[in-house]
Amino acid sequence: MRAELTNPAGEGTAVNLSRQRALRSALPAVSLVLLLLLIWAFNPRAISYFGLNLMLNLAIPIALATIAQMCVMATNELDLSIGAFIGYVACVTGTFMASQPALAVLMLAAGILVYMLAAAVIYMRAIPSIVVTLGLSFFWGGLALLIRPTPGGRAPEFLTKFLSWQPPLVPLPVVLSLVLALSVHLLLMSSSYGTILRGSGGNERAIGRAGWSILKAKVTMFALAGFFGVLSGMLLVGVSSSADATMASGYTLLSIAGAVIGGAEFVGGRISPIGAVIGALVLQLASSALNFLQVPFLPGGRIPQEWQVGAQGFFLILILAARVLISRSNSK
Repeated sequence: MRAELTNPAGEGTAVNLSRQRALRSALPAVSLVLLLLLIWAFNPRAISYFGLNLMLNLAIPIALATIAQMCVMATNELDLSIGAFIGYVACVTGTFMASQPALAVLMLAAGILVYMLAAAVIYMRAIPSIVVTLGLSFFWGGLALLIRPTPGGRAPEFLTKFLSWQPPLVPLPVVLSLVLALSVHLLLMSSSYGTILRGSGGNERAIGRAGWSILKAKVTMFALAGFFGVLSGMLLVGVSSSADATMASGYTLLSIAGAVIGGAEFVGGRISPIGAVIGALVLQLASSALNFLQVPFLPGGRIPQEWQVGAQGFFLILILAARVLISRSNSK
C-alpha cells in the first residue's frame, strides 16, 4: 500500500517548478512582442519589411556577441574582453580581408586560439575569468589600434553582397536570427555533447566521473565564443562598411545583458540560445524604439541618442524584476 501512495506536496512542488520554468522561458518572447507592439503603436509603418530591416540592422552582430558571451557563461565564467575582441576582428576584417585574405584568416584563427589558451589558463591555474579576460581586453584593444590607428578600411565584397541580399517576405536580420538561434540550440541543448559542454559549468563532478575532460569542454566552449566573436566582428564591418578599434566597445555589457534577458544565469549550464538571440533583439529594438517617440518639451521633439543606453537598461531591469516576481509567486 505504501508503494502506491503519492506525495501531494512533492507533486505540487514539481508542478510549481515546471510552471516557473515555463514562465521564465517565455519572458524574452513576451518582452519582444510587447516591444514590437509599442513601436507599432507609435509608428505602424515601422513594423514592415524595410522598417524591421532598418531597426535590426545591427542586431545580428549583437546577437552573435551575446551567443559568444553565453558560451562562456555556460562554463560558469564571464568574458570581459568580447567587445575589444570584436573590435580587433573588425579591424582585421576591414584592413586585410579584401586585400590579403589569407593573412586575415590566419589572424582571426589566432584570435580563437588565444581564447582557447585563456580557457586553459583559467581552469588549470584557477585564475578568475574576469581577471584573465579583463587583461585580454587591453590586449585586443592594443592590437586593434596597431592595425587600425584611425577609422577606415573597407568591407570585403562577399560581406557587402551577403548583407545586401533581400530574402522574400522576411527581412535578412530576422532570417539570420532564426538560423543562429536554432543552430546553437541544436548544438548545445539538443545534442549529447552539448550536455557535456554545459555540464562543465553546471556539474563538474558528474562530468568528471563520467570520464569526460572538463578542460577539453571548457576549451571547446571558449573556442565557440571566439568563433561567434569572429562572426560578430565580420558582420559588424559588413554593416558599417568600415572598421574602428572602438566600434564594439559597448558590446561587452550588451552581450551580458542580452544573455541575462534571454534566461542565462551566472550559474554554469543554465543558458538559452533562443532566449539569448531574443534578448539581443530586445536590446536593439529598445534603442531603436526611441527614434519613434515624440516628446514635445525636447528640442525638435526627438529623444537624444544618449538615452538609448538608458532604454536598454530599463528593459533589462524590467525583465529581471518580472523574473524575480515569477520565482516568488511560485514559491508560495
